[in-house]
Amino acid sequence: MDIFKKCYDFYPTVKDAIDKGMYPYFIPLSSEPHRRVKINGRELIMLGSNNYLGLTVHPDVKREAMKAIEKYGTGCTGSRFLNGTLDIHVELERQLAEFVGKEAALVFSTGYQANLGTISAIVQKDDYVITDKLDHASIIDGCLLSQGTMKRFLHNDMDSLERVLKSIPKDAGKLIVVDGLFSMEGDIAPLPDIIEIARKYNARLMVDDAHAVGVLGKTGAGTAEHFGVTDQVDIIMGTFSKSFASIGGFIAGDREVIEFIKHNGRSMIFSASMAPSAVATVMAALKIIKEEPERREKLWKNTRKMLKGLREMGYDIGNSETPVIPLVIGDSTKTLLFWRELFDSGVFTNPVIPPAVPPNRSLIRTSYMATHTDEDLDQALEIFEKAGKKFGVIK
Repeated sequence: MDIFKKCYDFYPTVKDAIDKGMYPYFIPLSSEPHRRVKINGRELIMLGSNNYLGLTVHPDVKREAMKAIEKYGTGCTGSRFLNGTLDIHVELERQLAEFVGKEAALVFSTGYQANLGTISAIVQKDDYVITDKLDHASIIDGCLLSQGTMKRFLHNDMDSLERVLKSIPKDAGKLIVVDGLFSMEGDIAPLPDIIEIARKYNARLMVDDAHAVGVLGKTGAGTAEHFGVTDQVDIIMGTFSKSFASIGGFIAGDREVIEFIKHNGRSMIFSASMAPSAVATVMAALKIIKEEPERREKLWKNTRKMLKGLREMGYDIGNSETPVIPLVIGDSTKTLLFWRELFDSGVFTNPVIPPAVPPNRSLIRTSYMATHTDEDLDQALEIFEKAGKKFGVIK
């Protein structure tokens, strides 16, 4: 059989959706990824971005990126392991470790690679890696790439976690990996409870804070800071493509652990390093995060407004308590039609259907920024109310 047959069989599904105007992916923007964006000449309120602090358009951030290109050029042309380490990579790692309260940090070219390289390096033959069923795909892929055994527990269910740990040999190496802030549900992992169970079964804990760094915690250092358990989380992972307005990722932890991953994480060793402009962007964003807490305060003000408004309308928003707020629709086709209604009405959102979510749990993912104005949010709420009633999602 032709190995490409699956490709030819799949294509008509995509083409049909495009022809019907129901294809919601790979939509090109023709403007900055800001609070409002331009698509095909139309302006839409952007409620589908992870630009939580709105720093992609900050003049200081853009200025530092351009200065880095002038000094270092456009790329590093090699891996960190060989010729691709710049002094600013090292300085960024120092600043990140200090920011999240760990001894050392290591940056990767993407957040996906950070999870892939870290998990596959740490979890080896006869080890076990335990994940929440709603963990990000990069965590799952890191587990699959490792030589260890992956086990999963029900989302944020501590009884389920304990049952899994009980089933693992006592003397086996064990790493629990959870999202800090879950990117589709908008809820938070109960780290104090996880830590208590992890200690009981001699397991280590890694927290993926891709959506939490810059958002949660007194200084924006993430989920561990939010709960006051930084010293009890073994590895903190974060990305630069959300609050840090760039691309890349990092891990932070004990110096010995970071050095081991530095020399064994294949996704870092065999990938070109972060471009100078991306590194400079992160450093500039980190400076603003530390010096302008009012941005985070505005983000949470906007979040509270939308949580309240959507709940009062009657939307099912699950257990969301963060700037990520899902609108649970249920049926996949209805979700895509609902997305199109919002899009045509001037709101950009993200439809999420199986296998990204369980069957009959399709949803519209919305997310909010510090830079959204009351006018933006009021207009969005008005559109949500009209669309919700039209489709019978709310009364």
